[in-house]
Amino acid sequence: MGEVSGAAVRAAWRVPGRTVTKGSWRPAAMARSPLTWTSAVYLQTHVALAFGWFLVLAIGLPLSLGLSVIWIGIPMLVALMVTWRFAAVLDRALVRLAFGVAIPSPYRPLPRGLNPLTKLRTMATDPATWKDLLYLVLLFPVAVAEAAVMLVLWLPAVTLVSLPVVVLFGERGVEVGFGTVSYWAGNPVEALPIAAFGLVIAVAAMYVTRTVAIGHAWFARMLLGPNVSQSENRELRARAERLQASRARGVDAVEAERRRIERDLHDGAQQRLLAVAMDIGRARAKLETDPEGARALIEQAHAGTKEAITELRDLARGIYPAILTDRGLDPALSGLAGRAPVPVEVDVDLPERPPAAVESIAYFIVAESLANIAKYARATRASVRVVREDHWVVVEVIDNGVGGARAEPGGGLAGLADRAATIDGMLIVDSPPGGPTIIRADLPCSW
Repeated sequence: MGEVSGAAVRAAWRVPGRTVTKGSWRPAAMARSPLTWTSAVYLQTHVALAFGWFLVLAIGLPLSLGLSVIWIGIPMLVALMVTWRFAAVLDRALVRLAFGVAIPSPYRPLPRGLNPLTKLRTMATDPATWKDLLYLVLLFPVAVAEAAVMLVLWLPAVTLVSLPVVVLFGERGVEVGFGTVSYWAGNPVEALPIAAFGLVIAVAAMYVTRTVAIGHAWFARMLLGPNVSQSENRELRARAERLQASRARGVDAVEAERRRIERDLHDGAQQRLLAVAMDIGRARAKLETDPEGARALIEQAHAGTKEAITELRDLARGIYPAILTDRGLDPALSGLAGRAPVPVEVDVDLPERPPAAVESIAYFIVAESLANIAKYARATRASVRVVREDHWVVVEVIDNGVGGARAEPGGGLAGLADRAATIDGMLIVDSPPGGPTIIRADLPCSW
């Protein structure tokens, strides 16, 4: 499933929508992106908030430590600790708002109960609390440098771009100096070359803003986010919860399958075999007195026996088809396609046979999908594709029917999703009204 540490670190940066770390670097795309402007505003104005937190810490920490020799310094230090943790929480929210980067909370869970001392002890012994303090101490000089860079770039860019408007509403022209060179703009048309130069500076400012924003996001992620081991534990806990939920759904699916088999046996083959036994008993009673009637009953019992065998064979195929065990997915899926009421193209490209559980789930996904196509899709053709992609077996069933398929609770598609989830796989149904319908399952070959 890949390296946990790499996946865990990447997961910390994974948020819905775009982020400054993933956006396009084309000038037009950056100009249209709201993150460019929220980043610029944050980097230019955050210095005020950083200065405020720096003052609180610069005054509060020495004062609290100095007064800790008497009792009044301890509650001051506790209040200061709670304050800087709140400041860190606020800055995580601002970083997400400005850069689109979500920083997961790194804090240890606080103990339950109403005892404040145990909660404060947990906060004081949490390494994330002291990383928050380090972040707030370093934030002020970092914010000063960022604001200076933004001011140097954006101030001349905005000034030069707006020069035609300034000239239009001004009483006189404007002279712009570049070192020893000056340029006089007496009307808005003469100011257009300066505005064009301002646009060039603005483009450069957008690139610098994006770069500085990525650097600030990395800086915040390192100090305000969980470390690698915490990310690994978070990822493992999330995966364990998913597996626990998927196994619970798998148990429910197996129980429902067991009830279906019991019902099919009771209502189908068992009733037919009971009728066969009754026919044979009646034939035995008529064997001497009515041979022709006995022969007719025996023929009826023979036909009932063949029907019961057919039902038992179909039931066994529904549990686990023998051809899947003996010959693998390709022949088994070809057999399903041959029995389908519409033409089905089968493409199986597997360099080696996957585990039995993967083969079984892939088979039943295709079987249920083709059954749904026959019942509801009104399709004229379908295709089945099974390929290996890295450590995954990908199963795709596509038809050109009317679409509108949904994985509703208790339905066949939801049952297939539960089957896939038992091995940490996933099922996706894409079926817009009017079609086509695409059912895709990604099944891991190792777990």
